[in-house]
Amino acid sequence: MRVTQTPLLTQFWYPVIPVSLLEGGPRAFRLLGRDIVVWRDGEGRAAALDDRCCHRTAKLSKGFYSNGVLACGYHGWEFDRDGTVVRVPQRPVDRQGRTNMSVPGYRAEIRYGYVWVALAEPLYPIPDFEEEAEGFRHIDEFYESWSCAGLRVMENSFDNAHFAFVHRASFGDQGHPEPAKVEIDEFADGFTFRSEVPVRNPEAQKVLLNMDSDTTVRSMNARWYAPFLRKLRITYPNGLVHSIVTAATPIDDQHSMICQWVYRNDTEADAPAQKVIDFDRVVTGEDREILESTDWDVPLDQAGREMNMPSDKPGVMMRRILARMIADADIVRAVE
Repeated sequence: MRVTQTPLLTQFWYPVIPVSLLEGGPRAFRLLGRDIVVWRDGEGRAAALDDRCCHRTAKLSKGFYSNGVLACGYHGWEFDRDGTVVRVPQRPVDRQGRTNMSVPGYRAEIRYGYVWVALAEPLYPIPDFEEEAEGFRHIDEFYESWSCAGLRVMENSFDNAHFAFVHRASFGDQGHPEPAKVEIDEFADGFTFRSEVPVRNPEAQKVLLNMDSDTTVRSMNARWYAPFLRKLRITYPNGLVHSIVTAATPIDDQHSMICQWVYRNDTEADAPAQKVIDFDRVVTGEDREILESTDWDVPLDQAGREMNMPSDKPGVMMRRILARMIADADIVRAVE
């Protein structure tokens, strides 16, 4: 599946940039191969536009904030959050005001510390995470580009069989190489996944989990939101909850922006945020190394291209659900 050639993917919300990065001005982002500029207007609302001025095509991400709107850095033309030119400095004062000139604008919202963008009418809303209502602390972990397909990242997130091998240096238990049994409930936009997995409890993790045993069990309740968003809620035997939210926002066919944050039901005194981040970075670094070696053009129809084993069921379901969504969308477009 080439994301830039799959129109359906424009109909989902993606976190594209941390809100904190917009404090100094607009920022460029490439989403599904399309160059956009992300910024905040004078009321603090997020905005996303094509990253090309309609005057002489300069990138609007090279511009600056001006009285609550976005000014092009080339000639100062000013744009509102919808992409309409609202001021041309070179015009006489009596001819200033909203014009009929514009650049394409996109839906943008702020949630969970990120600006989320949808390039077309979204099929589903941005998910609500129960940890927010439960008052868990929120820890931002990382925001970086990986050279792999978002679907590979999502499949890996639900793959119990890789723990003992990819994560053999961190928490993977070589004594339990067989994948744990899983339960899956399917929805229109994804599925939930439940499993219990025995893992090693290395020294660094013992402190973070407040557990002295050399092994422990992860009770995992995960939700996949099509196409590239996952929340994994891990509950440990002592009641500690560590929920990981990972989004693989599609930059282009070969690159994904990985946005990750966690929720925990403990305190900074129990487990310093930086140590939580440090351990999870070791784990995600192990994932990244192997995922960046995979083929980025993930086949939704696997016949003759990739083999499967029983533990691949979540990934196979992802491909089947996405293939069905694409087929349904094609039918709708054909009727229209």
